[in-house]
Amino acid sequence: MNDLLLLEINTEREDLLRAVMLIEEFIFEQKSGVLPLIDDMVDYCEQELADVEEPLAKAEHLINVLFLELLFIDTKRDIWPVSAFQSEFGVANREVHPVLKAIVLKSICEQVGFEVDLVFVPEKVMLRLVCDQQYAIIFDPMTGESLNWEELDNRLDEIAEEPSTYLDAMDTNAVVVEYLTGLKNALIHEKQYTLALKCVDVLITLKPEDPFERRDRGFLLHQLDCFKVAYDDYQYFVNQCPQDPAAQILKIQLENITISNTILH
Repeated sequence: MNDLLLLEINTEREDLLRAVMLIEEFIFEQKSGVLPLIDDMVDYCEQELADVEEPLAKAEHLINVLFLELLFIDTKRDIWPVSAFQSEFGVANREVHPVLKAIVLKSICEQVGFEVDLVFVPEKVMLRLVCDQQYAIIFDPMTGESLNWEELDNRLDEIAEEPSTYLDAMDTNAVVVEYLTGLKNALIHEKQYTLALKCVDVLITLKPEDPFERRDRGFLLHQLDCFKVAYDDYQYFVNQCPQDPAAQILKIQLENITISNTILH
């Protein structure tokens, strides 16, 4: 993997949109042309907000402009196409995976003048738009719908041992992992195994001890007829996660296979 790519995306100071564009270029070997599209939307939002002064009203109006006038509103999907992870195509056609859309909306909101960060609210990435020192709006990048305090409390109670309404902003690495995981799954679904393997390579570099990424790399290498390397990854997963149902199945398969009698390509 390109060491410069890793250096640039593996820092909390890196602009998220630029980090994703660098990943896109690495995976698809094609530069994204999304920035002019975003510039046009920023200009439109600034014009629409020009006469609104009160911070909360301005924030609420911005969300309405983004989702209703710029048509960013969407519905939940179980499966997203690979194109929804490619920023230029996704934004131009308003078919954008939720994590990528959150990144795009964050860039637009910041350029309009708001402080905004991404937060993880089970089970999704959402945006927190700061209106002033007293108010912030947490909203869904798919629908633009905001969470009230009761909804936020209920969601946080699911993961916290002690009740809390404070959410740490996600760092660049965490968001990049969410984006890459979704892209990897979409590529596997569309049987684009070589590109999916590039995603896994980045993920393993970011999370070198993650046995599930090693399992996925083993699967992809297996599909690409590189069984000897796949075998090592499968074995690592079985050793690290012996109680996982997938590991138990893989263990049986590995016991019945020897490298020497496997045709390697």
